[in-house]
Amino acid sequence: MKKVNILIISATAFALSGCGIYSKYQPETEVPADLYGQTVQATDTTNFGRTDWRELFTDPILQSLIEKGLENNTDYLSAQLRVKEAEATLLSSKLAYLPSFALAPQGNISSFDGGDASKTYSVPVTASWEIDIFGRMRNAKRQAQALYAQSEDYKQAVRTQLIAGIANTYYTLLMLDEQLALTLETEQAWAETVKAAKALMNAGQYNEAGVSQMEATYYSVQTSALDLKEQINQAENSLALLLAETPRRYERGTLAEQTFPDDFSVGIPLQMLSCRPDVRSAERSLEAAFYNTNMARSSFYPSITLSGSAGWTNSAGAMIVNPGKALLSAIGSLTQPLFNRGQLLGQLKIAKAQQEEAALAFQQALLNAGSEVNNALTAYQTSRDKKELIDRQIESLEKALKSTTALMQYGTTNYLEVLTARQTLLNAQLTKAANSFIEIQSMINLYQALGGGQE
Repeated sequence: MKKVNILIISATAFALSGCGIYSKYQPETEVPADLYGQTVQATDTTNFGRTDWRELFTDPILQSLIEKGLENNTDYLSAQLRVKEAEATLLSSKLAYLPSFALAPQGNISSFDGGDASKTYSVPVTASWEIDIFGRMRNAKRQAQALYAQSEDYKQAVRTQLIAGIANTYYTLLMLDEQLALTLETEQAWAETVKAAKALMNAGQYNEAGVSQMEATYYSVQTSALDLKEQINQAENSLALLLAETPRRYERGTLAEQTFPDDFSVGIPLQMLSCRPDVRSAERSLEAAFYNTNMARSSFYPSITLSGSAGWTNSAGAMIVNPGKALLSAIGSLTQPLFNRGQLLGQLKIAKAQQEEAALAFQQALLNAGSEVNNALTAYQTSRDKKELIDRQIESLEKALKSTTALMQYGTTNYLEVLTARQTLLNAQLTKAANSFIEIQSMINLYQALGGGQE
């Protein structure tokens, strides 16, 4: 008979493991080989995203701003609180394995037909312990572990986004500062040109239409300078929000002073599973959904609970006994679902559908990550290629402006050619500043896309 029982228990355990209530989630270990695109050769295991942010952003002012943001940003602080909440949930799921104890003292005074009152009491300590044979608590604990890890990944994602956001805003300010300086320099040049044109007009060597056109262009440049000042104010306000501060002006360096590494290795695509926090978070959601499906399967099986109590009482049968006597009891219970199978089937179908949704979300997160790496890398390479061409363009436009201005002074050309040459040069100089910012911004975006800024 004993051998039969052992065989029955073994067969039951094998059947239950086949049903999936004991199965363990297997992490993803494969990603598409061309995740970053066919034009990006990713074979080196060195990953730019693993560079410490202090080595990438060497500007001391920017470093102090990032450190302040990591201390004060409300989104990052909220992410840290979410980690603590998940940690408490995980602790609760671990403690579910232990028996629960409760003190339940009771007292009673009763009198029958006006007779003397009888007083009884009991002071028991009750205990209850669920035996996790069918994996409900085990799967709940594993799900809580996955959610805890997901909260850590979420915190890391917020951290990465915060560092990239502060850096992008800071370099936006540097770009706007340079564009404003160029515009103010052009404004001063136009003021001198208008003054010289008026003198020539008074001497009868120039016409009023040309002077008016130059004055209109001068006012247009002044308007552009005001627009840039407004954009600088808005960028500083955005930086203040990231740092959880009130609006203020921030000290900063210049765009020309910034230095960065030349080599940006993206690493192999498989590293995306461990480096990119939002990809890890998506997989944690898939893992949590996997164990939620296991719990839904466990609901079809009975739950076994052992309970008991121990204490003192003065109530023993029909007699009142003082002092009290020891009170002991033990109960074992088994609860098997009978009439709610349809409801349990519905919950299992919901859990399976949620698991499939989580799998699709993980797949999409991985594809999004690969696309972002490709976009950032392409933008960086494009801006680097345009840099030399823009420098040559500015050099040619400076020569053209100098020649055109000299020709106008000798009366061999008109004001329109000078106006066009000067405006074209300004536009090229502004484009150069914008391209320098795009180069830096694409580098920051690549750093973020590779999961940079980890603790």
